[in-house]
Amino acid sequence: MVRRVGDVFKALADSTRRTILDELTDRDGQTLFEICARLATKHGLGSSRQAVSQHLDVLEAAGLVETRREGRYKFHYINTSPLEPIIERWLTKPEKREPA
Repeated sequence: MVRRVGDVFKALADSTRRTILDELTDRDGQTLFEICARLATKHGLGSSRQAVSQHLDVLEAAGLVETRREGRYKFHYINTSPLEPIIERWLTKPEKREPA
């Protein structure tokens, strides 16, 4: 499935979603319960499990989060590959061209 850059920017536009990605960067492979607990204790965010789940759905739709089920648990992992086109487009410096 091809991700659109606009979906990535939309997902990153929300500060809670960026914080979720920060937490997954810090400790990858968390359950919804773990993410909610870390948001509440480390960041003072009292978002409901449903709200965090909706944020995770947006991040997953943009390809920034991948999930894996183990029994009744669903683990969330950060995926930075959707950021690569952005980096290539605006952050990678073009090679210096020699004058003809």
